[in-house]
Amino acid sequence: MKFREQIKASPYGSLVWRIFIGVIGGLVTIIGTIFLFAPGPGLLVLLAGLGILATEFAWASSAIRRTKSIAETTSQRFGIPLWVKYLLVAGGAVLSIVLLVIFYAL
Repeated sequence: MKFREQIKASPYGSLVWRIFIGVIGGLVTIIGTIFLFAPGPGLLVLLAGLGILATEFAWASSAIRRTKSIAETTSQRFGIPLWVKYLLVAGGAVLSIVLLVIFYAL
């Protein structure tokens, strides 16, 4: 049995799981919002927080879809080539992984 299924099998497990996901996803989203104005991969962290929230909340999934459509419209308006988009996403992902490794190493 998976960990999530074990928790949700208990009487209050589903509520506890949703609260846990809400708190963790909310914190990551808030950190991403702060990173939008401070040095750091703000949009990537913000979307990661919404991704965590989207595992349990439908409104977060809707927000991700809207954000994705806005990003696609903006990139089409500026004419950014596809390979540049992939390079930016890959660079942001690598940077996030490096920052997480540094954070956990300290």
